[in-house]
Amino acid sequence: MSIPTTMRALQQTSLDGPQDMRLVTDAPVPGPGRGEVLIRVAAAGVNFADVSKAYGTFGDGPRPPYLAGFEAAGEVVAVGEGVAGPRPGARVVGVGSGAFAEYMVLTAAAAVPVPAGWTEQQALGLVVNWPTALAALRTLGGLTSGQTVLITAAAGGTGQAAVRIAKHYGATVIATASPAKHGTVLALGADHVLDSLGGDLAAEVRELTGGSGVDVVLESAGGAAFAAGLAAAKRVTGRVVAYGVAGGEAPVTNRELVYGHQVHVIGLNIGVLAQAAPQLFGELRGELSELVAAGVLAPVRPTVYGLAGGREALTELEARTTVGKLALLP
Repeated sequence: MSIPTTMRALQQTSLDGPQDMRLVTDAPVPGPGRGEVLIRVAAAGVNFADVSKAYGTFGDGPRPPYLAGFEAAGEVVAVGEGVAGPRPGARVVGVGSGAFAEYMVLTAAAAVPVPAGWTEQQALGLVVNWPTALAALRTLGGLTSGQTVLITAAAGGTGQAAVRIAKHYGATVIATASPAKHGTVLALGADHVLDSLGGDLAAEVRELTGGSGVDVVLESAGGAAFAAGLAAAKRVTGRVVAYGVAGGEAPVTNRELVYGHQVHVIGLNIGVLAQAAPQLFGELRGELSELVAAGVLAPVRPTVYGLAGGREALTELEARTTVGKLALLP
């Protein structure tokens, strides 16, 4: 298979947001190093982390100019030294850098096979959204049958997976979403859906739970919503798992934890979890495979944009107008 020397890609040129992302046609095609594979990208996942990186607010994020995106699925077209598998021709999904492009390098050991019968678009959730949802609920959140969970941003890719997983394990699900998305979230199995754009979230959750609060909060909104999540959790035993900062930073002091919100606050970054706790991550991957095999997490076709529409996709994601997973097609 002939591999070109240059490719089309999306380049982020500033830290002023997605509006400064531009399509280039002469980006160098990367070569796989030792332990790496080169894939021809069939679909790239769009995540809120891409928005954060475009503003320079993502921890240790890249500095412009850089090729944007980090999640992609496609066919292996070349392998570096020391790679026993996957081999050329295999379809895989993984994370790296420069995913919004026609070609991308992945670490071979972390490349996940695209399940038989699935398209590359459908496989995008396997390495970011679904593991994050499962880790937040079970690995770190400790959710069990009979407990109640509050899932913020429940209409997004991670939120939708979290609703399905929580219901599978016998939890009562209270979700948040904008009014136009309530039907989508209820169709996933949520027991209650609250308006994410207004109202007193903590008070509404307390009313739904008879004043006790929820056992687990999945907090991705950040900003003022973070304080509401703390107030919505059960005192002493409640767990708040923070895995996103879409609404900005939300500081919490030790005084607030001692005198205001006596809860467990847990930070989650799925990449750090995979690197720092590989055994735990391996167990998570095994549980995720079981959920896929059981049909709890089934392939879902994302909303797709052409590569040239990447700026539009990120802008709409930032504006919270999208539903479910988004993908770019090179």
